[in-house]
Amino acid sequence: MTDRSDRLTLPLLAAALVALPLCLQALGLTLTSATDVVVFAVACLGLNILVGQTGLVSFGHGAFFGLGAYAAAIGQRTFFPGTLLPPVLFALAVVALASLLLGLLILRRRGVYFSLLTLALSALSFTIAFRWTALTGGESGYGGVERTTFLGLDLDAAWTWYGLVALVGFAVAYGLARFRRSPVGTVLEAIRENEQRARFLGYPTNRYKLLAFAVSATVTGLAGCLSVFTHRFASAEPLGSAFSGELLAMVVIGGMRGLAGPAIGALFFILFREMLSIWTANWLFWFGLLFVGFILFSPDGLVGIGRRLTRMVRPPATEDAAMAGRRAGAPENLPAFLRPDRVENGVNTDGVILAARGIAKRFGGLKAVDGVTIAVRDRTLHALIGPNGAGKTTAFNLISGMFRPDSGTVTLAERSIAGFAPERICAAGIGRSFQITNLFPALTVEDNIRLAVQGRRPGRFHPWRDARADREAAAETAEILRWLGLAGLERAEAGSLSYGGQRLLDMGVALATKPRVLLLDEPLAGLAAAERTRIGDIIKRVSTEVPVLMVEHDIDRVFQIADAVTVMNEGTVLVDGTVEDARTSPRVQEVYIGSGTAAMAGKARPSAAEPRVLLALDSVDTFYGKSHILSGVTFDVHAHEIVALLGRNGAGKSTCLKTITGLAPHAAGHIKLGDEVLDGRSAAAIARAGIGYVPQGRGLFAGMSVAENLELGRLKRRTGNGMHWDEERVLSYFPRLRERWRTPADYLSGGEQQMVAVARALSGDVRVLLLDEPFEGLAPAVVESLFETFDALRREVSIVIVDHNLDLALALSDRTVALERGRVMHTGPSQALRDDLALRRQVLWL
Repeated sequence: MTDRSDRLTLPLLAAALVALPLCLQALGLTLTSATDVVVFAVACLGLNILVGQTGLVSFGHGAFFGLGAYAAAIGQRTFFPGTLLPPVLFALAVVALASLLLGLLILRRRGVYFSLLTLALSALSFTIAFRWTALTGGESGYGGVERTTFLGLDLDAAWTWYGLVALVGFAVAYGLARFRRSPVGTVLEAIRENEQRARFLGYPTNRYKLLAFAVSATVTGLAGCLSVFTHRFASAEPLGSAFSGELLAMVVIGGMRGLAGPAIGALFFILFREMLSIWTANWLFWFGLLFVGFILFSPDGLVGIGRRLTRMVRPPATEDAAMAGRRAGAPENLPAFLRPDRVENGVNTDGVILAARGIAKRFGGLKAVDGVTIAVRDRTLHALIGPNGAGKTTAFNLISGMFRPDSGTVTLAERSIAGFAPERICAAGIGRSFQITNLFPALTVEDNIRLAVQGRRPGRFHPWRDARADREAAAETAEILRWLGLAGLERAEAGSLSYGGQRLLDMGVALATKPRVLLLDEPLAGLAAAERTRIGDIIKRVSTEVPVLMVEHDIDRVFQIADAVTVMNEGTVLVDGTVEDARTSPRVQEVYIGSGTAAMAGKARPSAAEPRVLLALDSVDTFYGKSHILSGVTFDVHAHEIVALLGRNGAGKSTCLKTITGLAPHAAGHIKLGDEVLDGRSAAAIARAGIGYVPQGRGLFAGMSVAENLELGRLKRRTGNGMHWDEERVLSYFPRLRERWRTPADYLSGGEQQMVAVARALSGDVRVLLLDEPFEGLAPAVVESLFETFDALRREVSIVIVDHNLDLALALSDRTVALERGRVMHTGPSQALRDDLALRRQVLWL
């Protein structure tokens, strides 16, 4: 929900509170029903702080509702007879204290374990309330609660009491609207999207979650106080799991992501209960069916249905793909506000600024890092390279706090940081990007950067001030986006960017923390050739102000821009020295560099293409929501032909492959495989028709062995559609997998994982193989091995390859199809682009 819509929600909510009792009475319901709607709305608004805003699903929030009711009732009768406000304040203090203590315990677990602990809390609290007759009245309940005069108002009158409850309800909604827009509220949304990334931006997420838990419980407890004075009676029923489930159902049915959704869900629940209970005592059964329906068909609840109806009346304007709006300028030096001081705490840091000495880490029987020493000098670019599985990313994780070293030391500006939590290491001055992009995907590009900027500002714990009203933070965010080349994409969701765009944003998020040392894990992976040059230049400029430790497999680029190089192999340091030391080392040449891209691209590759068209796309259009990604795409693939699908980041290449596979169904045009029309078929049916797909990022089944991944690949694809790939045939192309046959796929090196992904796509009966960035993130020697494998495969299947390594893609392919903004701008022989650099610049914008 945007700020604008939240602000519009509050006036509408005020009007609804005025009209609510009149409308319900017109339906034959009582004023008490209207009061119950407001009470339940307050409870659901409180619960939604956890469920919708923080992403923590509680099955036991009724315990705080019941605790608030009992505490208010007992407080009035025992400590504050004849009063209203003191018992309520007493109850809120009890709930707040209880929630803080319980939160410290329950929040130690995440996901389903957190939910189960809240369920246990509900069951336990119900049992205590039901059996502790002396305190709670047990099954008879706790009565004798009075509504006394307050501020000269007779609260015994139903209309007066409703007015007070409505006023409290509006105040809660206003307060929570401010809380949602505050720095604390925005961090809670970040935790919902990606808690790990929030920690690496310097946020102590456990403290934020504890605050959210306490605020959520206290607001729900306030609803319990209002309820006990409405009905003048407290019982154990709200403490039970059934009541907690009803609260959660109201939140889901109304809509979790909007401010008004939970209140709408409460109104719907009361109307459904009151109306349907007239006809049947089993109204909860029908409510349960309705709840399941919302989960399956409208996860955004009634608010989502309303938005869809609005779009039917006023369709949103069609937009280009997210990356189409980007305005990227020439590389510039690092903005001044991100440049660190050269002297910190009296220590001159012109020498070694970051030093990891003898660090080691073992995972079970695997020694991932064994006595590694890395020293990064100030204002330098230090490259960390090596084969896949060498331990480079593990070393990054030890330095940045994801893992604690088993032994060794890590110092930053002569201060020990070994074993610190990620948020402490970020605060100390280390920012990092990730090998697999690590963003807040449902938040905007601007919000991703702003959260990183906000993390180093003193007001990051403010629960009331509008986070977006900080003009200095907004100016820094805008400048970082402009400097990085992401201007024009501020309002796009981070998850909607192309893969290359997400990598740019990931680096920008790391830089926005204003690090003393920047750690970049494969920052050039997934970028088009021109963009790799541009970002390489940016990284080099950054390193003249902020030292950079970089893992990267683009060995030519590394040797061009690095000041120092550390080569790792099998968890140890192979070479540590200059670029020339690494370049001339025979051992590095053998285990990592291989024969090089130029040698592979220069070798003649005879074509196996046949005249017969096997795959054809005709005027294909594909949309993501309201974004028009592919527009009139037309090209074909011949039998045993390799086609390179090339273009800049965001041109629509990956979407084109997903469209062929049915993962992104096309809205117009036709796709044929042989004589079969694939229009309207599911992804599963298209896979069985003979399409093998290797997604970017591999998409392996973690925890399953190589054998199990391949078995799942062929299980439903023994259809006779294409070449049959049994186990022995697959292993003849990937003999290394025979040694890893029973090893879990996620334990393999990156190169071995890519082999499994290709082997799984081939398993079964396959006619066309689609490869999305198959060389990304792989060591040069592994790239060479895969390149030769793909060259051999052309005699077995047709291949469509998307890859940003233009020299390899053009050397491997017979024909090139170039996309720009979702349209085919060029189709022709790859050899022409391979040999004519002027034509390549014209066609591929390099």
